[in-house]
Amino acid sequence: MEFDAPFWALVSLVLFFAVVIYMKVPRTIAGSLDKRADAISNELEQAKKLRTEAEALLVEYQRKAKAAEAEAGEIIEQAKREAAALSSEARKRTEEYVASRTKLAEQKIAQAEAQAVQEVRALSAEVAVAAAEKILAARVRGSAGDSLIARSIGDVKSKLN
Repeated sequence: MEFDAPFWALVSLVLFFAVVIYMKVPRTIAGSLDKRADAISNELEQAKKLRTEAEALLVEYQRKAKAAEAEAGEIIEQAKREAAALSSEARKRTEEYVASRTKLAEQKIAQAEAQAVQEVRALSAEVAVAAAEKILAARVRGSAGDSLIARSIGDVKSKLN
């Protein structure tokens, strides 16, 4: 029997497999593959958990964003209402101020008119007294006339003032 190269190749292959099996290489490879598979499955589970948490956070942040938008809208509406109230109050105060200033001006005008009327009356009384004095002095002469003139002037002054 002749042993040729393919025979020796077969024998070496069988010996190689025998050594590999004897050294428990398949078990070691299977164990490391199992460990790697477990690590990958753990990573996948963690990724799923993280994704679930991220989705929950996204939903929460979207809810908070909507709530913040609603609150901002309420704040804007409140500010508009307050601005309208302040505007109407300012308009009311301005109208009251103008009315009070107008009333004060009317009072000053009425006071000035009354004072002018009194000054005219006083001046007309003085003119009337002076005229009466001249007329009486021209008509009545002597001491009886002087007392009559003084008494008449006093009467005119008291009646006109």
